[in-house]
Order: sequence, then C-alpha cells, then structure tokens
Amino acid sequence: MLKVLIACEFSGIVRDAFIKCGCDAMSCDILPTDVIGPHYQGDVRDILNDGWDLMIAHPPCTYLCNGGNNWLNRRPDLNWRENREVAFGFFMELINAPIEKICVENPIGCISTKYRKPDQIIHPWMFGHDVRKDTCLWLKNLPKLEPTDIVDPPYRKIDYWSTKRNPDGRSLKSVTYSGIADAMALQWG
Repeated sequence: MLKVLIACEFSGIVRDAFIKCGCDAMSCDILPTDVIGPHYQGDVRDILNDGWDLMIAHPPCTYLCNGGNNWLNRRPDLNWRENREVAFGFFMELINAPIEKICVENPIGCISTKYRKPDQIIHPWMFGHDVRKDTCLWLKNLPKLEPTDIVDPPYRKIDYWSTKRNPDGRSLKSVTYSGIADAMALQWG
C-alpha cells in the first residue's frame, strides 16, 4: 500500500482523495485538520523521514508568490526579504526530502527564478471547476498531471485580495480544489 504524506494541508481534501483510492495517506499542518482523519498537527519536518513513498506538499505561499512582490520595497518593516528566504528554504527542504516521489505546489512566484521553472502549471478548470487559478507543480519522479474534466470558459477569477475568510479565519485560497485532489490520487496513487 502506497504511503502518502500531504504536507501543509489542514483541509483534508487531498488526504481523503488518496485514502479513497486505497492509499495509506496522512495530512500534516501546524493547524488542526478541518475534517477528521489521519493528521499530524505539527512541523512536517518532524515526520519527513518516516518512510513515505509519495509527498504532495503545499508550503505557505505568502512570501513566495508574485502577489507578495509589491511588499518587498513598500513595507521594509515587514522583513519581507528575510521571510522570503526562510519560506524559500522551507520549499527546498520539501523538494529535497528523502521521498522517492514528490509534488510541491505553489502559485507563480519567485521559485521559478530562485530554483527552477515548474514542471507544469495547472488550473481548476482543467479538473471540473469553472475557476482560473495558476497553480505551479514542481515534480520529482512523477508524470505531469493529465486534465480530467475540462470546463469551457468563461472562468471565474477568485478575488484573493478580499477579506473573505472561512469562519475560523483560514484563507479560502489555500484549499485545493477537489477535482485536482482526485486527479492526483487517481493518477499518482
């Protein structure tokens, strides 16, 4: 049975898609899981060496995505450059983890210039959702994700700059669309 780690996930969406496909999957985040299931609440680095076959990682994008670039010079008090280096270091720890198969996802941002361009850029509309959202995938020993349910335009563009939040304050933009999670589980699990 494939042992799968879903790093930096509190929603349980990707974890549960892999479980549904018969994998031994566990999510991990510093936040508690939204949905009851196998979940390690803590630092993912504590469990990276626990014999995983596959890891899907969703590191925080606050300091890595292009949306954060406008803060680099406008708000030096936020230590944006230093925080970006820490965030990039965490990304590199994940991509270089001792796990045979790895997918690290993040929006378009500085990773393309600090590390390398992504292996693939996907959108929710490729997997049954009427939404456009650039999602980069950096892959290690995994094939590109094949679209499963292409939705014709027009596509909604989610306003990620709004203050709209889940009731517990977690950002809506950090949750993986179920169609993408199902495709990962079916194609990689």
